[in-house]
Amino acid sequence: MIIFRLPLLLFTLLSPLLANAHNFVAGERVPPVGISDRGELRYQQDEFDYRNWNSAALTGKVRIVQHIAGRASAKEKNAALIEAVKAAGFPRDRYQTTTVINTDDAIPGTGMFVRSSIQSNKKQYPWSQFIVDSKGNAKKAWGLKDEGSAIIVLDKAGKVRFVKDGALTQQEVPQVIALVRALLR
Repeated sequence: MIIFRLPLLLFTLLSPLLANAHNFVAGERVPPVGISDRGELRYQQDEFDYRNWNSAALTGKVRIVQHIAGRASAKEKNAALIEAVKAAGFPRDRYQTTTVINTDDAIPGTGMFVRSSIQSNKKQYPWSQFIVDSKGNAKKAWGLKDEGSAIIVLDKAGKVRFVKDGALTQQEVPQVIALVRALLR
């Protein structure tokens, strides 16, 4: 009788971990997702506008995709990586940071401030890509945690080379930078 209960016990103990697991597979493209409510923020001639965005567009350049909840605490989780990316000075013709902001996972009443912050970042880093996901489509499609920050490194074919749903450790930040450098060779 104990033999039959052991698998059930293991499943019960591990199921919360499995439920929070992301849907990325190393060596494959990201799970497909489209964002049509808001989408990619563009800044041209001192004007902001949005256009539909689809994960199929994540090819052609080596990328770090950062998916963050629309709250300051999520942005801070991987701030060390973003600073390391700035310091690395990756070539803009072959590298791009794509930030997907889940404004559906923002603190109620802060949406206006979140969008203002995104617009400020777009002005400051016009070569970076900012995707505003007001319905949480990417979080759902990619199986990411609430209130989180995920980092996904893609090669120029759009295939996953690294992924972590959560804050990178001090050791992982230079590893990610080294991986991007290697993919750019």
